[in-house]
Amino acid sequence: MAALFSRKRETAADEALIRSLYEEHGRALLAYATRLTGDRAAAEDVVQETLVRAWRHPDALVNGKGSVRGWLLTVARNIVTDRVRAKAARPQEVAESPTTPPIERDHADQVVDSVVVLEALDRLSSDHRDVLMEIYFRGRSVTEAAQALGVPPGTVKSRSYYALRALRETFGGQKVALKGVAG
Repeated sequence: MAALFSRKRETAADEALIRSLYEEHGRALLAYATRLTGDRAAAEDVVQETLVRAWRHPDALVNGKGSVRGWLLTVARNIVTDRVRAKAARPQEVAESPTTPPIERDHADQVVDSVVVLEALDRLSSDHRDVLMEIYFRGRSVTEAAQALGVPPGTVKSRSYYALRALRETFGGQKVALKGVAG
């Protein structure tokens, strides 16, 4: 019971110490921290952290070495320095938004799309698959594809129409994007 009473007395003394520190040095500490950080909210955080450190180390305030204000200002400067160093050590965070898209998008969706399209192409007849390969993967015109395949241009048009129709049925009516899929 005596220990509990003693601890309550210490807590009251600690609170009184911090309250008196803030009343006496708070404005100067806040002005100094604001000048160092350039941000009032950040300066308030620095003052709070400074007072927490003073509360944790009350012996440093009453040891008779230097002034209390000098110790508080030094602690505040060290806190600001630590925050600047910590921020510099981490890469800068950039929020994703429509105006600032990520530098490199996740390519997993593209890989999955490629696999799905290639599997669907394997289900087509070789005539239909060859036409799509010539037109979409090799970027040839209908005339160039007809020459490469040795069939009339009308046949290339017809086969590409039916091949795309078959792919649409495979994908349940979704649009099929063949461009950009490696084959």
